[in-house]
Amino acid sequence: MQNFLEFERPIAELEGKIEELRHLPTTGELNIAEEVGILEAKASKLLKQTYARLSAWQKVQVARHPDRPHFLDYAAALLTEFTPLAGDRGFGEDRALIGGLARFRGQAVMVMGNEKGNEVEGRVRHNFGAAKPEGYRKARRLFELAQRFGLPVLSLVDTSGAYPGLEAEERGQAEAIARSIEAALNLTVPFVAAVIGEGGSGGAVAIAAGNTVLMLEHAIYSVITPEGCAAILWRSTDQAAAAAEALKLTAQDLLKLGVIDEIVAEPMGGAHRDKAAAIAAVGDALEAALQPLLAKSPTELKQHRREKFLAMGAHGL
Repeated sequence: MQNFLEFERPIAELEGKIEELRHLPTTGELNIAEEVGILEAKASKLLKQTYARLSAWQKVQVARHPDRPHFLDYAAALLTEFTPLAGDRGFGEDRALIGGLARFRGQAVMVMGNEKGNEVEGRVRHNFGAAKPEGYRKARRLFELAQRFGLPVLSLVDTSGAYPGLEAEERGQAEAIARSIEAALNLTVPFVAAVIGEGGSGGAVAIAAGNTVLMLEHAIYSVITPEGCAAILWRSTDQAAAAAEALKLTAQDLLKLGVIDEIVAEPMGGAHRDKAAAIAAVGDALEAALQPLLAKSPTELKQHRREKFLAMGAHGL
């Protein structure tokens, strides 16, 4: 059953009427097929109009949609010979951040990404994609392995942010994130990252400091969640929509600001409406971004990444 967002209510009503008509017995008084066709055309037009003018807050809701494809969905469709590597060799395993060795369309790669989980049990097991220090130390270990064996790195970002709990702070959350970013920036192998849902704070940057950063059309990428920003500025999460607009967290805003390199189009109505098409689009974009990087020398790759992120800091000065 389709999960509809609040702003999709008119679409939900139309699609509900379509389902009702489809279950009606055929009679000579009513041409059900014709009525269904008319309503489907209306629903399709309304869906297109709605998604053509989404606000920043509505894009936040789409990026968080529970039916949106997650890391393991992409891994299953795009990777072969995927061998997960567990643990940070210091504390333990973090299921919020998954990574390992794989082949991506014939190319040996190191891959990693945030996994939010699907059903309630899976979401709890993966901590809703919010990694703890051991997750970022694992990411650093994977970066170092990729460096040692000359493997390109692919990263899929989908987290509201690093886990903010007391135990994470006690185990050095900030240091773990900083070391992961450092390892990413020092890579001399190609590194392509894609924001497929939420890209929240340092928890996202820790695995997104790539040569090329892609972003799905309705994904978000920001230093803080709109709710967190509203709580700080207005002392109320009621202002989350206003905060979302001010944060410039949409793919379209970030492309203009030079924070990301390319927007990957989603199926009409969002990635959750056609997971297979969304995953295939991301796969094609990853391949297209990776190919030119494979031709660069190790020195060029590291310098390219350095210049890319230094340019962000100088933007608008």
